[in-house]
Amino acid sequence: MSTLRFDERVAVITGAGRGLGREYALLLASKGAKVVVNDPGGSLSGDGADTAPAQQVVDEITTAGGEAIAVTDSVATVEGGQAIIGKAVERFGRVDILIHNAGTVRRGSLKELTYNDFEAVLDVHLRGAFHVVRTAFPLMCDSGYGRVVLTSSIGGLYGNHEVANYAAAKAGILGLCNVVALEGAADGVLCNAIIPGAVTRMAEGLDTSAYPPMGPDLVAPVVGWLAHETCSVTGEYFVAIAGRLARAAVVESPGCTSHRGRWNKSASR
Repeated sequence: MSTLRFDERVAVITGAGRGLGREYALLLASKGAKVVVNDPGGSLSGDGADTAPAQQVVDEITTAGGEAIAVTDSVATVEGGQAIIGKAVERFGRVDILIHNAGTVRRGSLKELTYNDFEAVLDVHLRGAFHVVRTAFPLMCDSGYGRVVLTSSIGGLYGNHEVANYAAAKAGILGLCNVVALEGAADGVLCNAIIPGAVTRMAEGLDTSAYPPMGPDLVAPVVGWLAHETCSVTGEYFVAIAGRLARAAVVESPGCTSHRGRWNKSASR
């Protein structure tokens, strides 16, 4: 990342007021990108609103000589997603990079999780991704260029306790990533998923004392590379945790073929 530049590129980053999104915004801005810092400033559960987090990141960027605007609309609604992309185009004329990082957490065991909490988390993570992608994607295709980075999770790959809503949303992100990559390929629009691990406010209540260094700054360079014009991979999933980078993949065994209703024993492999 040390030599990569984003001069004149326009990047929209959701959930950029804190944590991972903030690091992405600061990194891209330091490399010359014009950044739309999107964050409604709500609580970890998604309640409330505060313009300060997004504006503080914008202030950091502009103080350092960069260019950025704050947008506090929520990705959770169709109108919010359209407004976020619309304000980027209104200010900067186009969208080259879209990083969907916004997220909320509402924990509950599968026996007790409410439908409202299930829907609220999907609204931000999965539907939120669609709301901004659906608006930005045609613009990128028309321009012949785009980089989309969607945020999944280890929970989306493997599940976890008390986060059925979060896990389902993050698994859905991987499917959306595949479609964006497939449909965008002919028009120069690439899409990949980042599966980050970092100690942010989402780790509140967890004992992180035994964790290795897991700052958001260790994930940001990977996202920066995925957002850069020299990145040529698409439709891939990258795990970035504690300075370690790895590819994740959905795999299929060799399987077997049925002959007159008889299955080869290799089916269980």
